Amino acid sequence: MALSEHYFEADDLHPIDLVEHIAETHDWEFDRIHDDQIAMAVEGQWRTYSITLAWSAYDETLRLICTFEMDPPAARKPALYEALNAINDRLWAGSLTWWDEQNLMVYRYGLVLAGDQVAGPDQIDTMIGAAVNACEQYYPAIQLVTWAEQTPKQALEIAIAGAYGRA
Repeated sequence: MALSEHYFEADDLHPIDLVEHIAETHDWEFDRIHDDQIAMAVEGQWRTYSITLAWSAYDETLRLICTFEMDPPAARKPALYEALNAINDRLWAGSLTWWDEQNLMVYRYGLVLAGDQVAGPDQIDTMIGAAVNACEQYYPAIQLVTWAEQTPKQALEIAIAGAYGRA
């Protein structure tokens, strides 16, 4: 059954209320930080990802931030940045970036809902899934670049080959 079948009047729900219901449906740990913000933990194959969604009524945007901790060697950061540029060329929605001060790898995406548009539960669930999938797909490449000292090109070939090899 689709998530949307659980909601008859999704137009009346705040976007963060929808996210909370999705988190409950998936049995994810979450914390409603504020009326307009929720944080949750989503278990992946490689990591547990910290995901925060925040609603900005000012610019009518639902922002998603998906993070995981890393501590790459300083000497490998130029290669990491090169890999992130190549990865972002392959991502259709969202982007990965490195937050050096916090030692976090970050996937970011903003869903603009201008003009009183409403995000449906399936759309938000897909948005969260796309974030986790992007992190999962490129996690091995990021690790190969930072710790195995492979070139970004070599690491991405392995990440792409792994994605194509799964059924």
